[in-house]
Amino acid sequence: MVWFTIKFLRFDAAKQDMLYRGYTCNELADIHLVYGASHGNANEARRIYQLQYPHRQLPSQHMFVSTDRRLRNTGSMIPNMHDTGRPRTVRTVEFDEEVLHRFEEDPSTSTRRVAHDLRVDRRLIWNVLHENELHPFQRQKVHAIGPDDFPRRLEFVDWFLQQTNVQQQFPRSVLFTDEACFTKEGIFNTHNSHVWALNNPHATYIRGHQQRFAVNIWTGIVDNFLIGPYMLPQRLNAINYCVFLRDVLPELLENVPLVIRENMWFQHDGAPAHFSNRARNHLNRSFGARWIGRGGPVAWPPRSPDLTPCDFFLWGTMKELVYDTPVDNEQTLIQRIMAAAEVIQTNPDIFHRTRQSLLRRCVTCHNVNGAVFEHLLRYLVH
Repeated sequence: MVWFTIKFLRFDAAKQDMLYRGYTCNELADIHLVYGASHGNANEARRIYQLQYPHRQLPSQHMFVSTDRRLRNTGSMIPNMHDTGRPRTVRTVEFDEEVLHRFEEDPSTSTRRVAHDLRVDRRLIWNVLHENELHPFQRQKVHAIGPDDFPRRLEFVDWFLQQTNVQQQFPRSVLFTDEACFTKEGIFNTHNSHVWALNNPHATYIRGHQQRFAVNIWTGIVDNFLIGPYMLPQRLNAINYCVFLRDVLPELLENVPLVIRENMWFQHDGAPAHFSNRARNHLNRSFGARWIGRGGPVAWPPRSPDLTPCDFFLWGTMKELVYDTPVDNEQTLIQRIMAAAEVIQTNPDIFHRTRQSLLRRCVTCHNVNGAVFEHLLRYLVH
């Protein structure tokens, strides 16, 4: 058993008799109980107290009131004893070891829970953790993948890194593509949404509009070019996706230099429309062995948004620009999407940083054997 020193108030018989205005702890407790039984009537409390305890000192009306008020305000019936119900604790080696042991057994436990279990002030727990250089780290949300996904992710990043080692400019030759849905609701981060004021203005953010609209946007990134955005049908299927690949994509790529297009790789994820025989046959005719996707010459690992620039960079950046202020109608939404694309396109350094991020992600994914890695990026890769 772990022992630690607890500093109790110790009263000898002489001090008890003169604890507070001549009243002992038991007498103060009785004063409070009688005052409660009289429903806060001090005169009635004096009468009841005198009948029950005829041989005791009779408290004044003020004594009943002040004892009750002091207990409610400070947690103690004794002045200058602000006792919240937790004994005051003195730090000892055994106590510190007990605190550290509890956090070692359950790192996600709270200081409040440990303080409650050990019956000490919460600040004492913080002091122990701080002096032992323990810090609270927030949990990070990551996407769900299964153990069966690890080998396929590892296979892809190893292939990508190998291609980059052979040809340093290889990442610039891949056209990474994706689709995303933009709605009226947009994104709303309650953590960063504040209204500064002297008094609470009770500000609100309206969600769940009855008038709803959404647009399905395709876009791609190759070299220092943002391809698109282009509006796709809300329900993307094999037929309209193949029409896009055959008739629209070549037009969107016209501004890309020919030297890039001649050696360009095409990438898309494993969405059902992408996996259709129509789509795969078209990509085989157009790109030969230079395309990445489900069922393609180079397999794209499922559930891997952390490895495609459109997911880990483009959509988040674009939506921050689009939803800077509320969107009222579909036309405004489309205009803002186009304007956001222009802002991104006019900053070529963004594309360089995105490629560097992609390479760091591939290395990190390799280091963890294909497992989830985004929460480790800053620690594993330098």
